[in-house]
Amino acid sequence: MSEPRFVIRVYAIIINEKQEVLLSDEYMLDTLMAKFPGGGLEFGEGPVDCLRREAIEEFGQEIEILSHFYTTDFYQKSLFHDNAQLICIYYMAKFVAPIQFKISDKSFDFSENINGSQSFRWRSIKELEPNELTYPIDRKVVGLLKQL
Repeated sequence: MSEPRFVIRVYAIIINEKQEVLLSDEYMLDTLMAKFPGGGLEFGEGPVDCLRREAIEEFGQEIEILSHFYTTDFYQKSLFHDNAQLICIYYMAKFVAPIQFKISDKSFDFSENINGSQSFRWRSIKELEPNELTYPIDRKVVGLLKQL
């Protein structure tokens, strides 16, 4: 059996003036997933550096990190890695410049399910339900957002 390990993911909570949060709909690892934008921490990166890199990769533009929002405070087994525990770190963020990528009006707005397919959409925090997101930690974050 391999040594236990940690998988660390870092996410942006971006809220617009209408009190909508930006969601990412993706097809990765042969799975449809609705989640917050962000991704995996790479060796040698800090969490903020990771999120800035992910913003460039996903949005093609920079974000400003405003504040820490939440870090996983319960055990969550990784769904995609054997013998691994998932830790997620969420930051409140905003775009440095006006949005220059497509925002969709519907979820999973891509033509076919090819690994790496991704679309973005705004979702009202007031109307957002935890079960609309794929992963347990994101669902907890939805509950925390509703308390703001």
